[in-house]
Amino acid sequence: MPDPSRLRDSTQIVLPASTLEGVREDIEEEFTVSFLEQDGVVRIIGSPVVIKEVGDYLARQGVNVP
Repeated sequence: MPDPSRLRDSTQIVLPASTLEGVREDIEEEFTVSFLEQDGVVRIIGSPVVIKEVGDYLARQGVNVP
């Protein structure tokens, strides 16, 4: 049985909301993801393949993705 935390890490990116200023709209247009914002933190949720692509996109924009 897969480890739930590993599965969760491959399907979401968690960042401070302020990190996405100026790029959130581009992500929404380019990728099929959902955003869940709570207490100043945004979770970008999608399939493992799409989350990897979003992570690569954010890195190209200078955003440090944990």
